[in-house]
Amino acid sequence: MEVRIGVRDVAREIAFETNETPAAIGAAVAVALRDGSVLDLADDKGRRYFIPAAVIGFVHVGEAEKGKVGFGAH
Repeated sequence: MEVRIGVRDVAREIAFETNETPAAIGAAVAVALRDGSVLDLADDKGRRYFIPAAVIGFVHVGEAEKGKVGFGAH
């Protein structure tokens, strides 16, 4: 699952792949925003991301994009 997080006043997004479900990510985001705490997510390699709720601009959760292989005609 691909996760992209926009941080206020920062031009670059935080983007990573995770094994979490969209529901689990949504719940973690909702709790962080409601409580004004820190969003704590882990990627599929075990790295953790801590983002203060006050600076979250957006969170996009989507499917992992599979690379295309070959020279097939459309």
